[in-house]
Amino acid sequence: MRGVGVIEFGGPEALQIVDLPEVHAGPGEVRIRVHAATVNPTDTGLRSGGRPQEDPPPYIPGMDAAGVIDEIGTGTETDLKVGDDVMAMVIPHASHGGYRESIVLSADSVVRTPSGSSHAEAATLPMNGLTARQSLDQLGLKTGQTLAVTGAAGCYGGYVVQLAKADGLRVIADASSADEQLVRDLGADVVVPRGQGIAEQIRKVAPDGVDGLADGAVQNELSVGAIRDGGGFASVRGWDGTGERGITFHKTMVRSYDHRADLLDNLRQQTESGAVSLRVAATYPMEEAVEAHRRLEAGGTRGRCVILF
Repeated sequence: MRGVGVIEFGGPEALQIVDLPEVHAGPGEVRIRVHAATVNPTDTGLRSGGRPQEDPPPYIPGMDAAGVIDEIGTGTETDLKVGDDVMAMVIPHASHGGYRESIVLSADSVVRTPSGSSHAEAATLPMNGLTARQSLDQLGLKTGQTLAVTGAAGCYGGYVVQLAKADGLRVIADASSADEQLVRDLGADVVVPRGQGIAEQIRKVAPDGVDGLADGAVQNELSVGAIRDGGGFASVRGWDGTGERGITFHKTMVRSYDHRADLLDNLRQQTESGAVSLRVAATYPMEEAVEAHRRLEAGGTRGRCVILF
């Protein structure tokens, strides 16, 4: 059984195909024959050594996987069956990451893929969709309130826009001129220019400030001025915030949504209803994983690059 990982940390060229021992599902677990794994910024961080590892190599990145169940552990209580097309979020640890031909996961982390979706499309949903869901849950806005989203054309930002609209929120989102129509199509009510001066741009259309802001572009202090006194800020990079004007600063850490098959299944249903769309930028065979990482790090990707196994 093979995977894609690193023996020594480095740039994209550090990725290589590695042999891994066969794994089997135990009680409470299922085994997935992985057909697709999404390339996310967290993967490039692991590959480059940005996430300290205590175990010996190989280190296998990948926080998303989609494929087919081929084994269910004895005594596992689940409505999943061998042969089901499924998807899951993966919490990488040592050689346990999404970039492998076969992976064993807790059954309460795995759900069926959206009807009609390919494995590549389904693989883009779990980690990014759950991250977006967690940011919205942390902000706790009510129907009719206003949310600002930076990095709205990106994978996380796009899911935030769509899920916020499904929650009944008014959404102000940023975009470059090239991405403006994309962000409008995702459902944003108002689109403002991205980049420097983002807080001022948002205040032009929300003079009293927005109720919450999801900072997919990691603007941090540059975007705080857009939020009203007592509002909320969701950071995907663990920013502590400024503590100003009674604003609550939330750190979105999606690992805490592991084992939340209920939330992931909600995302599946929203995808099937059309509230959420799946975006694949490009697919790569596992032998070309290096190129997938290079493309992500070059920037400007809309949707996700996906490695096929």
